[in-house]
Amino acid sequence: MNLENTFAVLKPDLSVAIVPLTPTIYADLDAGFDSFKSHVLVSSYEFATDWGVWEKHPAGDEIVVLLSGAVRMVLNHESGEEVIELTESGAYAVIPADTWHTAYVNTPCKMLFITPGEGTEHRSD
Repeated sequence: MNLENTFAVLKPDLSVAIVPLTPTIYADLDAGFDSFKSHVLVSSYEFATDWGVWEKHPAGDEIVVLLSGAVRMVLNHESGEEVIELTESGAYAVIPADTWHTAYVNTPCKMLFITPGEGTEHRSD
């Protein structure tokens, strides 16, 4: 198994389902896992450019781990913006539940995400 072509879904009973990475992965996850209620997605992505969108996960905290490269995570709290620089392999950020966040790529990077996906929202930059 490899996160390059499969994702792992941690189910409510703490068992793991392996899901092939396809162009319809997120629709498939919603359909196959009860709109992702009480599920957690483990995924990996490579980025050469800034995200260009913001997202938030109301169902719980997200863990973002830098595997390579360098990235600046920006969190939009009610009290203001927080910047977290991830510059070495293994560095990570905990994104609090329901917090809008985005990433600005300093150096092309690879990141691991542990995401409570239920109710995830996106908005333009």
